[in-house]
Amino acid sequence: MNEVSLSQRLFGLEFKNPVLAASGTFGNGEEFAEFYDVSLLGGFVTKAVTPEARLGNSPPRIIETPSGMLNAIGLQNEGLDAFIKKVIPRISGLDTVVMVNVAGRTEDDYRKVCAGLDRYSAVRAFEINISCPNVKEGGITFGACPESAFSLVQRLREETGKPLIVKLSPMAADIAGVARAVESAGADGVSLINTITGMVIDVNTRRPMLANVTGGLSGPAIRPVAVRMVYEASRSVSIPVIGMGGIFCARDALEFIIAGASLVQIGCGMFVKPLLPLEVIAGIREYLVRYGFSSFGEIIGSLQIAED
Repeated sequence: MNEVSLSQRLFGLEFKNPVLAASGTFGNGEEFAEFYDVSLLGGFVTKAVTPEARLGNSPPRIIETPSGMLNAIGLQNEGLDAFIKKVIPRISGLDTVVMVNVAGRTEDDYRKVCAGLDRYSAVRAFEINISCPNVKEGGITFGACPESAFSLVQRLREETGKPLIVKLSPMAADIAGVARAVESAGADGVSLINTITGMVIDVNTRRPMLANVTGGLSGPAIRPVAVRMVYEASRSVSIPVIGMGGIFCARDALEFIIAGASLVQIGCGMFVKPLLPLEVIAGIREYLVRYGFSSFGEIIGSLQIAED
């Protein structure tokens, strides 16, 4: 096979390939180290970090659905101080881009995490989860409207010079409008989509299958929705877009890339195939060779639409 380049420079960072592991499905990297060298990836996103430790939701909190799964983990993590003490030393030597997923209930929560991690070189970028409920706004998510998303990102931009990648909520009424808002507030990129809220009921007991009642739907069932939203967002902003949602093979990843994504993230597919990211990397390279492309950048946003 002829050699083709999968590398690119985005957000001021060098990515050796476009495949990243998504937050919440890859731990903090070490969980998958027994399967392969995680430095083979373009990067990965850590579990969400909040200022204080969170126990998460009560079980059951994961349920399989046709072509997907619902989860209601509840952003379980040990908090900022524990992340600095335990995780930073372990990720410092990795030869790949490590992004930290940041979550919270208030703007101040997000600010504390970004400010607390800003000085650590092992943290190359922040992925800001704006699907979290804003307690000061009655539980509405930060990403529900452009105004709240703009306010949060503008404040975080004042706290750090590291790249800010804003993870958009698919529940927003105007995903393109939110993407434009965070771009104008200083975001370096956007990632989408986060999970879609869903529910499963046990008809025998007439009770919800998840203790939290609802959860986030991920997997192949949401991929067409995710590809559409990546297409809309990429046409609305000039900053790079990271696509995710139901990637289970290289063909799935290529849909996002052709729609306009510069990078992709793989999530629940790794629960089925731990080696899936490596298969996707190999599959993208094979596609470039088969169709005569010399570099990965040539296919980003290359969707062909027939004119009337």
